[in-house]
Amino acid sequence: MNQNLRFIDSISSIKKSEFDKLAQNLGSPFLNYDFLSALELSKCVTSDNGWRPMHLTSNEDKKLNGFMPLYVKENSQGEFVFDHSWSYALNRAGRSYYPKLLSAIPFTPCETKKIIGDGANESFINEVIHFMNEKNIETWHILFPDSSLEKDLIKNNFIKRSGYKFIWKNKNYLNFEDYLNIFKSRQRKNIKNERKKISQLNITFEIKESRNLNKNDWDDFYIFYKNTYQQRFQAPYLNKEFFRIIHEKRYSVNPVIFFAIIDNKRIAGSLCFRGKDILYGRHWGSIYNIDSLHFECCYYQGIEYCIKNKLSSFDPGVQGEHKLRRGFEPQLTSSYHFIKEKDFYGAISDFCKKERQEIKSYLAACQRYTPFKKEYKI
Repeated sequence: MNQNLRFIDSISSIKKSEFDKLAQNLGSPFLNYDFLSALELSKCVTSDNGWRPMHLTSNEDKKLNGFMPLYVKENSQGEFVFDHSWSYALNRAGRSYYPKLLSAIPFTPCETKKIIGDGANESFINEVIHFMNEKNIETWHILFPDSSLEKDLIKNNFIKRSGYKFIWKNKNYLNFEDYLNIFKSRQRKNIKNERKKISQLNITFEIKESRNLNKNDWDDFYIFYKNTYQQRFQAPYLNKEFFRIIHEKRYSVNPVIFFAIIDNKRIAGSLCFRGKDILYGRHWGSIYNIDSLHFECCYYQGIEYCIKNKLSSFDPGVQGEHKLRRGFEPQLTSSYHFIKEKDFYGAISDFCKKERQEIKSYLAACQRYTPFKKEYKI
């Protein structure tokens, strides 16, 4: 074991000032002390709901110089990389899939660094594998890391798993009308008709950012957010206390809410977070089921915001082929999986290899059927 490395059961065990200095160039609203702290303080992330924090840190001269988000998981909820079939397979073999280790931002399928700190990759990986051997934990999963970690993970026998999402890219558009010019006439007309449906209902939009958000805004948004889960007969992952803390720390995590309004009444809202050069769409909800409102609130408003603020891209969340027709381009995502035992490693490796081929074929099909003019093809 490396004496400079330490597992901690809460982000509050380290100083915010030291974490902020370590992460200052990331520009991520998620690999962010205040965001991770809000999840823990609000008890959205606890042992009781299957997320026990066990972050790994490194220190030099008693100061933080490395960090990795790490959780001991008792389920696979809130991850957006689905491994339930893996769990069933190991359980059928008479072994326990849970607890497992997870390096991810809870409930957030957005690419971020998963180890921060110069030269920390190898020592962190070795320390976690040592812990797995000590505690007889079978698997460790690293979700949505950036590419800087891939080489070290592959070297240490992690299995790469591919996924996909759809990303909007700003090609220096002047305005939304300029953006529509990249589409074939039929799809350009479809998008205009979707937006027209909303304007004909006299639905308008209000954008609230860190500088003008207030507590009532979060109360309204939570009603919409909660309703999304209630319609599926589910409990929301995030509670009202989480959003209260996010409001307090809003200048650190940069939330943006798009509210839909009719007759001076808010009826829907979409919550995004602004990164260094990207907008992340995260949560949405509505109290009415109105045709095309989701597209307007979650996609078109965000696109207009990115054009106006000269952001290079908009990540509206995972999956969703309907995004393709609205100008979002398919993009591979990655996760990496350390499987300790050889028999299970072989089965998962074969599974991921076949899945990668399927996803490769699917993305090739997406590129053939994009709604863009020939000169704008992906």
